[in-house]
Amino acid sequence: MNDPIPDGALFEGDAGRFELPLRQALVRLLRGPYVDGTGDAKLWQRILDRREDISAFVSELFLHLVIDEDRKIALLAPVEMDEPHTTPIAPRRPLRREETLLALRLRLLLERHAGTGTDPVISRAGARDILEEHRQPGAVDDKRLEELTDSSLARLLALKLVVPTELEHEYRVSAALALALPFTTIDEIPAYLAAIERTDAGSVPLDEAPSAASAVDDDLFEATETKENA
Repeated sequence: MNDPIPDGALFEGDAGRFELPLRQALVRLLRGPYVDGTGDAKLWQRILDRREDISAFVSELFLHLVIDEDRKIALLAPVEMDEPHTTPIAPRRPLRREETLLALRLRLLLERHAGTGTDPVISRAGARDILEEHRQPGAVDDKRLEELTDSSLARLLALKLVVPTELEHEYRVSAALALALPFTTIDEIPAYLAAIERTDAGSVPLDEAPSAASAVDDDLFEATETKENA
């Protein structure tokens, strides 16, 4: 006969100290890519109320809790360390060139909608137009452009940086994109776009940015860049 589970334990052999709701919040954060407080008010409030406990716990995994109370977005981002075995447990693959270009253009769109009270949206046709603007010199394969449009949108959808709307082929730009690309000013973005346009079709890591510890947190995605921190 099994021994009874001690009071406060959630399962046999449970050595944890957090209650079930807080553990569930940790799972949501660790699962990623972020928590949107507008979609779950109770979860959002729990993260705010227990931010110190959450921060202490995720620090053991070389992560830190990032909260944007204005946008109601919370996510876990990796700390910057040179020692081995300190990288994220399950790092995501870097964004490819076109995915990065689209993300940067949508970051501009998000900034321009700030304070309007409306959510910026992008259609598939609009995404295609953006990628067509940034085509590599000599690229004329329209079929390839269509494929890149679909794959780029699919990647941003998977990262929840864009989310579907009730209209087919129309997407809302998530406020989380502002945390994924935390530029001090949007005036910096055109220089990044120009740098990416000069890259080849492969993925190029954008680990550093002049305006932030990291232009793209690996917990969300890695993007592209050529500069070093000042």
